[in-house]
Amino acid sequence: MDMKTNIIIAGTAALMAMSVPADAWGADMRSGGQRQDRERQTKVFLQKENRRLTTVIDSLEAVLRQYRDELELEDSISGEMMALYSENEDKYAAGLNPEDYTAEVSDSLLTLWYLHNRTKEDIPECDMDSMLFESNVPDEVYIDRLKAMNSFIPLPYNDIVKKYIILYSEKMPSAMPRILGLCSYYMPIFEEIFTEHDVPEELKAMAVIESAMNPTAVSRAGAKGMWQFMYSTAKLYGLHIDSFVDERLDPVKSAHAAAEYLKDAYRIFGDWNLAIASYNCGAGNVNRAIRRSGGKRNFWDIYPYLPRETRGYVPAFVGALYTMTYYKEHGIVPESIEMPAHVDTFHINRMLHFKQVSALTGVPEQELKNLNPQYRHEIVPGNDRDYILRIPFQYANDFIDNEDSLYAYKADEYFNPVVIKKIKDGGDGERIIHRVRSGDVLGRIAIKYHVSVRQIKRWNNLRSDNIRVGQRLVIYRGGNGPAASSSSGQSSSQNASQKHGSIDRNASYTIYVVKSGDSLYSIAKNYPGVSAQNIMDFNGISSRIKPGMKIKIPKL
Repeated sequence: MDMKTNIIIAGTAALMAMSVPADAWGADMRSGGQRQDRERQTKVFLQKENRRLTTVIDSLEAVLRQYRDELELEDSISGEMMALYSENEDKYAAGLNPEDYTAEVSDSLLTLWYLHNRTKEDIPECDMDSMLFESNVPDEVYIDRLKAMNSFIPLPYNDIVKKYIILYSEKMPSAMPRILGLCSYYMPIFEEIFTEHDVPEELKAMAVIESAMNPTAVSRAGAKGMWQFMYSTAKLYGLHIDSFVDERLDPVKSAHAAAEYLKDAYRIFGDWNLAIASYNCGAGNVNRAIRRSGGKRNFWDIYPYLPRETRGYVPAFVGALYTMTYYKEHGIVPESIEMPAHVDTFHINRMLHFKQVSALTGVPEQELKNLNPQYRHEIVPGNDRDYILRIPFQYANDFIDNEDSLYAYKADEYFNPVVIKKIKDGGDGERIIHRVRSGDVLGRIAIKYHVSVRQIKRWNNLRSDNIRVGQRLVIYRGGNGPAASSSSGQSSSQNASQKHGSIDRNASYTIYVVKSGDSLYSIAKNYPGVSAQNIMDFNGISSRIKPGMKIKIPKL
């Protein structure tokens, strides 16, 4: 018997039970000659019925709880995802508020490009909404090529998609050869992983959009790795992060996590294009766009209701996948990337430094870093748990022959207690935004993130322990945050000069008064070395500013 049947039976029993005393009461009231006796009997009867009804209701509530628990268990991941992105109605994939989701701070294809072991590619930023690209390739050719790809994921074609196809295939002559060179190494790995998780292989193209195939990419919003995971999402999908290790930077493990995320997103939305969009802006944000569209579940139907940056994400996916398939037709030659064709893996269960491996096996340190970017200090902390070390296949025998000597080689130097303690005390240094809830106090927040109250006050320029519901606090998990600011020693004359943005030589920041038309991005341009993210961190604010607002510009 299923749960719904149980609920109906229990509910019917409750209704029948409630009808009994009403009929008995009516019959008793019609018997005027024995009213007092009847009243006493009725009182006893009602007390018994009350106890019986209480038991029935408790049983019904138990059935309901059981049914609810089963539903939650069945859909636990989707519940966690929705909670993660909808908490306080301001959580997005990048951990940003709706008003923060701008070109200055997003992980947009058009704003941040990271290339493996290279500086940021000099690609001009442009507004794709207003940009007009011309190509000698007729629309019919694009349409036929997309159809010929026989993609499991629908690949639409329209003017918006066309822009991104041209952008990838014709407007990035120096970036795309390097990206495609990295694809030749990583894409076979991703194809195998995505097949293992039973998700479409075409999703591998998302790594191009997210990070330009750089395993160590770090966005201004704090997302890391080739698949650009935020801290909370990474934890939800089993990626380990501590002072020594950040598995978001491991292309293999993060690809497994990305595949699981996309599979869960597809279970929620039932559409791969919506799942792809949710990877950029969060499941909660896509869900809100669906509601605003009247319940429609097609990407182009909810397109107007998505954040501006996310609107281009699915078209960018189509453009990247197209270029990965037809780069030869556009005269693009993938750059040769020096990555080993074959890699061997070893389980490490003791502390091991890359320098130890390099010294005794001959593996270049840079190759170890390329293959194992998740180890933040070139140390595999095998004492804590079992870890994987990847080395080029041709060095595998040397590793096996010298394994007993590896761990002892200069161990006192590489694992100096002072150095190890410094790494551990620094925490993982992850910058997060905590939104104050009802009942929060600084002490409880500090305990949660393993920091001190003094540090929280310093990072957020708080003069007292008072905080308010809805306030956003910048916190560096583990305590490894920026230096303190100081506002002491300011005179009234200094304050007067600061209204015009002049520098207070006795403080570690400049007071700037926001003018009409200002944005944090435009303000930061006037202060060499300072970014919009630096200003947000220093002031504990979002990117939403208004004229007359006073903000502190840190001296870096």
